[in-house]
Amino acid sequence: MPIFDFLAGQFIDVIHWTDDTRDTMVTRFEREGHEIKYGAKLTVREGQAAVFVHEGQLADVFTPGLYMLETNNMPIMTSLQHWDHGFRSPFKSEIYFVSTNRFTDLKWGTKNPVMLRDPEFGPVRLRAFGTYAIKVTDPGLFLTEIVGTDGEFTRDEISYQIRNIIVQEVSRTLASSGIPVLDMAANTADLGKLVAAEVSKTLATYGLVMPELYIENISLPPAVEKALDARTSRGIAGNLDEHMKWRAAEALAEGGSAGGAMGMGMGAGLGMQMAEAVAGRRGPWGTAPAPVQGAGGPAAPPPPPAEKVWHIAENGETQGPFSRARLGRMASEGSLTRQTYVWTAGQDGWMRAEDVTELAQLFTVMPPPPPAP
Repeated sequence: MPIFDFLAGQFIDVIHWTDDTRDTMVTRFEREGHEIKYGAKLTVREGQAAVFVHEGQLADVFTPGLYMLETNNMPIMTSLQHWDHGFRSPFKSEIYFVSTNRFTDLKWGTKNPVMLRDPEFGPVRLRAFGTYAIKVTDPGLFLTEIVGTDGEFTRDEISYQIRNIIVQEVSRTLASSGIPVLDMAANTADLGKLVAAEVSKTLATYGLVMPELYIENISLPPAVEKALDARTSRGIAGNLDEHMKWRAAEALAEGGSAGGAMGMGMGAGLGMQMAEAVAGRRGPWGTAPAPVQGAGGPAAPPPPPAEKVWHIAENGETQGPFSRARLGRMASEGSLTRQTYVWTAGQDGWMRAEDVTELAQLFTVMPPPPPAP
């Protein structure tokens, strides 16, 4: 074997890179002495770029494809060094493979709250977090500006710097958006696009672009969220007086003691008697007749408020209206049970009698003890 063929065979002739780490952005093709055979094959796969650095200078950038490393396809390298084509001498050059795929699911978040003026709440502090993606668009610029001579560059090495840029732009965008805090959740997609566009302007100087940024959540301080929840609860409760009455009745029903139950029964019975007495002086629909005043008698009192009346549903038909006193008698007779569906004006649909606070007491009245024999 000729000595020149032996020497030529000692140098690498196939150059390629396969990545299975999912987070490597740049890797240097390692070869002792960086000796590359003239005429070697270079394979650049989709989602990659190969950058040649010769004697400290950026030489060539190869996009996806198969290349024979010769002077006819390496014009910049040819100007940097002259080859002895007869001897087919190797040349020394560093080769960096750069991933041009998207790096997704990178996290960002505001360390400190963002101060802004809300049109409804006034000055507020907001926190936000989400994810973003980056992509190398200029491998040569990225190598010279960020990577340098690092032989293994991962996305974590630049994510911290990018997060700082994101937080700066998020703070500025949220503060200048003029969107009320309560409406920001409906505008996170547009806000994310605005932030990504502004961040990409800065990343372009690094050879990077941010194709997407997502705002997953915008939150208020815990104390403000608690106050907002209390305000929402008041709005759901509606009329405060009615709400307090309902809460008091519910607390009384949940008391559970025997004495309390007996007291509730006695009170319910007394209420039924009073209701019956009043109902005897009323018309069929619970309206009081006009009082008759004597010539020299005192002025009659104003009519009492109208009594609530109820309808019941049985076998697909409705009956009523019935006063509460009448329902009490029906309960004692057994024609009104806990499972009977009832309805009154202002009630949201039909409900079982036992689920209506005003009627549930009708089934808790205990009869007096039987007489002694």
